Amino acid sequence: MISVAEARQRILAAIAPVGSEQVSLAHAAGRTLAADAVARLTQPPNAVSAMDGYAVRAADAAKVPVALKVVGIAPAGRPFAGRVGTGEAVRIFTGAPVPEGADAVVIQEDTEARDGAVLVKEAALLGRHIRRAGLDFKAGDALLHAGRVLSPRDVGLCAAMNVPWLTVRRKPRVAILATGDEIVQPGEALGPGQIVSSNSWALAAFVDANGGEAINIGIAPDEKATLKTMAEQARGADLLVTTGGASVGDHDLVQSALGEIGLALDFWKIAMRPGKPLMFGKLGAAPLLGLPGNPVSSLVCSLLFLAPMLAKFLGRAETEPRRIAARLGADLRENDRREDYLRATLERAPDGGLVAVPFRAQDSSMMATLAKADGLIVRAPLAPALTAGDTVELIPLAMPGVVI
Repeated sequence: MISVAEARQRILAAIAPVGSEQVSLAHAAGRTLAADAVARLTQPPNAVSAMDGYAVRAADAAKVPVALKVVGIAPAGRPFAGRVGTGEAVRIFTGAPVPEGADAVVIQEDTEARDGAVLVKEAALLGRHIRRAGLDFKAGDALLHAGRVLSPRDVGLCAAMNVPWLTVRRKPRVAILATGDEIVQPGEALGPGQIVSSNSWALAAFVDANGGEAINIGIAPDEKATLKTMAEQARGADLLVTTGGASVGDHDLVQSALGEIGLALDFWKIAMRPGKPLMFGKLGAAPLLGLPGNPVSSLVCSLLFLAPMLAKFLGRAETEPRRIAARLGADLRENDRREDYLRATLERAPDGGLVAVPFRAQDSSMMATLAKADGLIVRAPLAPALTAGDTVELIPLAMPGVVI
């Protein structure tokens, strides 16, 4: 068996970023930039007012109160075409370009309108309430860099930069093949000893959520010829993911069957729990990731290995799962030789700190606890016993929320 770290290193060494394509702003959210996004204009293009009020020469309103002649009006989108001279002011609104000659804006609350004039009651300061040209960005600025996953904020920034098309990584195509005589599709009648297959559906959702394009090939029975035929359907995909049949046994045929059509095996056992029987190799030009059949093991391994693979396919800077520190909410006994990933919920302590409470039952068939979990407590091989309150490392799982 090899370690989780070594397995991830060997897997990622076999992955190269996929090609790029162009998408419009309407389809950019969630995609990964393959090239920097560069501003095509300066924002704001001119000095503009940050408030409703009057554009003045600061020298004219340094001592107040003072009355200034109003020589025009500047709504947003309709600039004042003249120049502000000595003793003059222009009525201005937020976002309107500051007229020539003016170098300050006095907010309307500090003024009193009079016939053809304005009484300024608060001294003007040079540059006050004016957004200088290029305050936000300038033409030619590279504001978003290759490898960035585009958020709604980024999409808005690109629109402001006048960039209607973006160069992004194409979605890596991931073929998913479940195996086993004992599994059937959701909604189908169950025969003796059969169970409903959840892995392929969970994995397809996982791939899509992590920037890929899932191709669900279906369920292959434990029969070599059919397994090979169905695996051939993955030709052209960037990655083939199988579930089940990753360990060695009389009825686990993935290694032997695919070996007959070119599978070059790298490794098939990792010192971890859940997920020991994980297989990695290449089938032709495409990498193959053989996940365990147990549903929790399959998804935990996806978090640790499939997500990093997708991140590297997409050229993202971060490929390691994010880890945070938390306080342990229950005692844990010493660990054995396998790296352990314990499903846990997160709570807030009175002092605001995070407390990770592991589920009592950690069986790898229990999907309900995985769905309830907020994270995975990571325990190193041979880790000593811990008591409640000790600090642990935790991989947070995606939680509902608004992403901007």
